[in-house]
Formats: sequence, structure tokens, C-alpha cells
Amino acid sequence: MIRKMVKIDEDKCNGCGDCVPSCAEGAIQIIDGKAKLLSDNLCDGLGACLGDCPMDAITIEEREADEYDEVAVNEHLKEIGREPLSHHEEPAAPAGGCPSAAVKSFAPPAGGCPSARAMNFDKAPAEESADVGSRPSRLAQWPVQLHLVPPTAPFFQGADVVLAADCAPFAYADFQEDLLKGKALAIACPKLDDTSPYVDKLTAMITESNIKSLTVVHMEVPCCNGLVMMAKQALANSGRDIPFETVCIGIRGDKK
Repeated sequence: MIRKMVKIDEDKCNGCGDCVPSCAEGAIQIIDGKAKLLSDNLCDGLGACLGDCPMDAITIEEREADEYDEVAVNEHLKEIGREPLSHHEEPAAPAGGCPSAAVKSFAPPAGGCPSARAMNFDKAPAEESADVGSRPSRLAQWPVQLHLVPPTAPFFQGADVVLAADCAPFAYADFQEDLLKGKALAIACPKLDDTSPYVDKLTAMITESNIKSLTVVHMEVPCCNGLVMMAKQALANSGRDIPFETVCIGIRGDKK
């Protein structure tokens, strides 16, 4: 199969080993003084190791490669004395209708599947309630999932955009007030999503919607760095120079 894979330029590699701990799958080791990819099926292709290479010796390429195998990864991690990855199961979709419309906190327009419809909410959130614990939502659009959101949706036109890892709003308590207020939102998971269309979609968002800035909010876990790399690649592809910021959130909800 053709998929994204880590590529290591041994001519640039100085064997420092900074990339080894950043690879959650243990797919990279230092052999004969150079970083090497042990096996294709151990590499998820997300590029968490890229940002830790001081020599810029690691890049992402698309090529023929064996399918990523989480079972083989966990067996390998046990062999080298590291904790296995958490097992992820895809949630079963509810029977009938549009799965992502099963739970919602506001009424969508009549007709069609609301999760795939681009909507602007014309009215701004109400002012803060005097009741303790009651705050208005700063979300001003739907959908938000990157697979569903149109890159030329009206709410992206000339907007400041937040691209957030799925876990970030749950971990960071003040996500809406500190990071989302006044901005458009797209969310994604670089670990579990099919990310193959994401770079092209983000590139179109930057070029065709003429967005003003892009902020990537990611978790501190290694696989989440893939979201940053996709955003950087999209910016490079667009040829535009816009403000770009990354915000790292710890698993305990703190800003790093």
C-alpha cells in the first residue's frame, strides 16, 4: 500500500538519538551511529520524531510500505522494555440516520444531515450569566470535525482559525475562553483519523478562504505532533505567510 512514512537521511544524521524517545512505537533506533527505521509496520507515519531532530534529517515521504500494525508495535515495545500503546477501539455508530447527529445541544436547520451542513450562528453568545458555572459557548459554527468541515465555509473566510486536537478542549478547562473566542474551529485526531486528505484540505482553507492566522492546539503526547506537521506542510504548500502559533496542552490540562 502507498502511505506516509518516516524517511531518515543518514548523511545528515549525527546519531544524537533525540528522535528515539519521541517515537511512541519504538520504531527508530541508533544502529552503527545512525538513526534507522526498524520496520515499516512499526511506523505510523505521523512524524512525531521530526521536531526532535536537530539536523533536520527526518522527513515524511509517501511510498509503498507495509500497513501499520499496532499488534506488532506492542510486541516490539514489550521486547525493548517499554509500555505498550493503549488499545483504541472505534465506537460503534448508532443505528439509523446520521451518526454525528445523535447528540447535539442546539437545533439544526430542517432537512438533511446536520453534521455535514456548514452553519454560521448569526447571534453572538449571550453575556456571562450571573449564575455560577453558567457560561456561553464560544463555538460559532458547525461542523467542526476536519473531515466534515468545508475548507471554503463562510465562517473561515478571513478568519483566525484554531486547529485543535480532539483531546485538547477536554484537557484544557479554559479552551473556549482562552483559545476559541472570536475564532473559527476545526478539530482532528492525527492518531485515529484517516489523515490522508487533511494537508490538502488545510491548504485549501489557507489559500481559498484567505484565513488570517492559524493556531494549532495539540496535546503533549508524541502522536499529537502529527497535527503540527500537517499544518506546517499546508502552510508551506499554500505559499502564504500568515501568523502561525502552536499551543501544547499537558495531559493534566496545563499549558506547556
